[in-house]
Amino acid sequence: MTAARTLTVGLLQHACPPEASKQEILAKVASLARDAKARGAELIATQELFVGSYFCQAEDAARMDLAEAIPDGPTCQFMANLARELDVEITASLYERRQPGLYHNTSVYFSRKGEILGRYRKMHIPDDPRFSEKYYFTPGDLSWQVVKGEKAACGMLVCWDQWYPEAARLTALKGAELICYPTAIGWYHAETPKDAKAQREAWITMHKAHAIANGCYVVAINRVGVEHELKFWGTSIVCDPSGQIIAEGSVDQEEVIVCTLDFAAIEEIRRGWPFLRDRRIDAYNGLLQRFND
Repeated sequence: MTAARTLTVGLLQHACPPEASKQEILAKVASLARDAKARGAELIATQELFVGSYFCQAEDAARMDLAEAIPDGPTCQFMANLARELDVEITASLYERRQPGLYHNTSVYFSRKGEILGRYRKMHIPDDPRFSEKYYFTPGDLSWQVVKGEKAACGMLVCWDQWYPEAARLTALKGAELICYPTAIGWYHAETPKDAKAQREAWITMHKAHAIANGCYVVAINRVGVEHELKFWGTSIVCDPSGQIIAEGSVDQEEVIVCTLDFAAIEEIRRGWPFLRDRRIDAYNGLLQRFND
């Protein structure tokens, strides 16, 4: 009989006020990370583009100056040092400057020694009102990434990826035991309460569905607070392989959500719901077309 294997995760949910400096936000993140460590976290996860306000609400070339090199940029170095200081693994969502004029929305996985174990460049890039990400980000070219941490295999996806079952499936098929989605999502101020409720519930449902369909843990980390035309809805969550929410943050409070994952649940759930076994991989060619017309 194999020994029990668990991992305690700490999700850092916080506001990024437009008037706050990068140094102020990094200090806040470090404080939240220390709290997570004190509460037993072994893997700490940031929200999407955690180091500042969500700048994609308008198109402004000057905002591309916010991008930093990986691994030599100051934010990357800060998070590497924080991982070493706290003796934890960290996933951090960064605005990557790859080359002049070439930028990515990138998630980086740091070891307890501050080494980069892997990175993922966001594949699905939205272009909606107040989410003008295509202007700032080049689509990812590293394919689907699963990082072998000390205690678990972590699938690395980012925000808009969470609406695509194909992304979750392909990440799970590479061996992910948990899928981590750093996120920045919220409401327009003019939305009705009915629409706002429906959107947030749809977002939660997607994560539960990914967990069920793939028999793995799903973690999503979202910001809170009002930034210009958006109010971010927080609700950072952890779903177990049966789709149950086992930890959930509030819609408007800065907090650290700490939760322990028991990986024996993956085997148990997949035996009862053998979706990976019963896939008809001979019949899915239509997925490679934009539309089957």
